[in-house]
Amino acid sequence: MKRLLTLCQPVLLLATLLLGCSKQNSVTPTSNTTEKAGENVSMGANFKIGTLAAPTITCGEATQASINIVVTAGASGAPAGFSVQWMTAADFAANNNTWYASEDTRLCKASFSGNANLSRYNLLANESVTVNIGEFQFDNGASTTCPDALPCGTAYVFRAFAHANSSFQRSAFTPDLACSTLACTSASGCTYTQGYWKTHGPLPTGNNAYVWPQSVKDNGLTLGSVTYTADQLLIILTNPSSGGNGLVAMAHQLIAAKLNIANGSDATAIAASLTAADELIGTLVIPPVGSGALKSSATSDLTTSLANYNEGKTGPGHCE
Repeated sequence: MKRLLTLCQPVLLLATLLLGCSKQNSVTPTSNTTEKAGENVSMGANFKIGTLAAPTITCGEATQASINIVVTAGASGAPAGFSVQWMTAADFAANNNTWYASEDTRLCKASFSGNANLSRYNLLANESVTVNIGEFQFDNGASTTCPDALPCGTAYVFRAFAHANSSFQRSAFTPDLACSTLACTSASGCTYTQGYWKTHGPLPTGNNAYVWPQSVKDNGLTLGSVTYTADQLLIILTNPSSGGNGLVAMAHQLIAAKLNIANGSDATAIAASLTAADELIGTLVIPPVGSGALKSSATSDLTTSLANYNEGKTGPGHCE
């Protein structure tokens, strides 16, 4: 028996060594990635547990100068927000029904950050939000390569994707969506958008002229119960409406509506909204001239009504 144990000792030693090597190899990865459910999942600092589900997009209301897009997050939400891209349908068709490359300056893109302060774009699963594609007025958490109003009577193609975050890869693109601005009109006394008045004011942008009505140049405008000079009105128009202060966004559209009326546009369709907006503002002094503030929930309906007038959905129609 003693001789048998002696003979077995080398075999036992070899088995122990082999077992030790096998265990060591089993816990030492051979690369920095592993496979999970058919996907490459990176390890370490850039670890991702999967890919976000693609959102869905639908056409909302349109004016002659803008289109609302309703973005609905997929089953995994859009915790870091989303991006929307668009082209005219004519350009899309001319490009063999394909999208311009991401770096192509002809491609219009807007990013709606879910990480910005007070953002409304960090969507839960199946949650929806409406964004306005057209004349971006420094929307909270949004940036764009195409900030101007859309031309009337024009068809567009849209797509969107959910942004990546620390846990998930960005989603795939949504299917393409076709939407159009409202048809152009040639009505007299047509209206211009707040962006037009901003770039044609006391300090015109580019090659534009200062075309505000003479009555406003001379006497300014009254918003609420406070009268502002033309220079102060321009300061308000160029002030970003981010930060959750609904007074600023409403003031932009109110100024534009009053400039349109002073320029000869019929005020019948917007009279009730003008009165309601002035009553709501009261003695508040609009930033950055003052520090007045109103919740967006209190101003959003009036802001939309005034914008619809300036952009031609109501009233005499938007100027081409």
